[in-house]
Amino acid sequence: MRIVAIANQKGGCGKTTIAINLSSMLAREGRRVLLVDLDPQAHCGVGMAIPDEQVEFGIGDCLRSVDSSNRVELSSVAWQITPNLDLVPSRRDLARFELEHAGEAETVLNRILASVAAKYDYAVLDCPPHIGLLTRNALIAATDVIIPVDTGYFSLHGLNRQLQTLEELPNGSAPRSIRVLANQYDVRTKLAREILAELRERFGPLVFDSVINFNTKLKESVSFGQPISEFAPTSMGARDFQKLAREVIEAESTASVEAPLSEARPEAVPTEAILQRAEEMAAEAERLLATTTPLVENMANAKDEQEPATATQIEKKIEKIYGVHRTSEGIEFRCHKPEASCVEIAGDFNDWTPAHTPMQRAGNGDFHTTLQLSTGCYRYRLVIDDQWSHDTANPVAEVNEFGEYNSVFNID
Repeated sequence: MRIVAIANQKGGCGKTTIAINLSSMLAREGRRVLLVDLDPQAHCGVGMAIPDEQVEFGIGDCLRSVDSSNRVELSSVAWQITPNLDLVPSRRDLARFELEHAGEAETVLNRILASVAAKYDYAVLDCPPHIGLLTRNALIAATDVIIPVDTGYFSLHGLNRQLQTLEELPNGSAPRSIRVLANQYDVRTKLAREILAELRERFGPLVFDSVINFNTKLKESVSFGQPISEFAPTSMGARDFQKLAREVIEAESTASVEAPLSEARPEAVPTEAILQRAEEMAAEAERLLATTTPLVENMANAKDEQEPATATQIEKKIEKIYGVHRTSEGIEFRCHKPEASCVEIAGDFNDWTPAHTPMQRAGNGDFHTTLQLSTGCYRYRLVIDDQWSHDTANPVAEVNEFGEYNSVFNID
């Protein structure tokens, strides 16, 4: 069984959309697929029209009971979606697993998946949008990692962080294959075209030939609880995922023979070589960020050749545009939400009341506001047209008591 982890620190429905639709298309191609929702927000169940109130047991129950005499088996909590596709859902209490077992139990998922290895050809793991115990479990268990990258400046920075996390995995537990998938590609924009060209030039075969184009049908299909193959089988989105599934399947013939999940990775694919490749990709991502800055800032007269920026300079450029940062006037929050009509902030600094802190619309779909806050650690969420979410431009987040994510920042 091949174990494919879909990992992206930006998270949101984009990552889950890929997990759902790749799983569905692999099943349509005749593969037996298990989709595992490792995100406490339980979006896979929503995207598969499984009522939350009917989910009695989830992946968290399997993880917590692995060494118990009353062990909850993975097969007993799986929901059959189609004859070839099963879903192991998540529940909001999954967030407690990370809190209760922080810093330990990083191989529990690997042991659980081994129990169903003979039943499925693929296990697709929808990882949480932050690097914690659940994501590390997924990356250690995975034979393959797919990192979706929106073809924009800030997602490239997320790619760099994701690769650094892969470098930090325990020796001998690195996935065999690390691939990058261009997502939300809009051929009409110059930035998207240039970013995709740079990704292909610098990362070569590590970038999928398949591209997931920007397509409103993909968002609609999730809201209706159907994969794109059922909701709009003739759409561009369906064609994109069919091509991706076939490319993933074709990779089977070039993959080395698998060892049992309980054994070490085969020596034919040295861990050191994979980690070195990830390190090189991370370095290239930083250089790519530096060279694409003029595109973001619309500097028409900028020089074509620039000296690569340092990691610190890159961080400052990103913080200067989106996220939360200190200015001479106070603490500024800025986000890019071109489709939103209203964006507000709810946090422990305003009693979690979004109406108290509306953000002002700026040009190019940006929203911003500046607050006067004293020294301390603060938690907040964005409320976008009455929909609550964490701030994807802020890489620091933590799980709250509802199994969702609060963005976090410190004022020294």
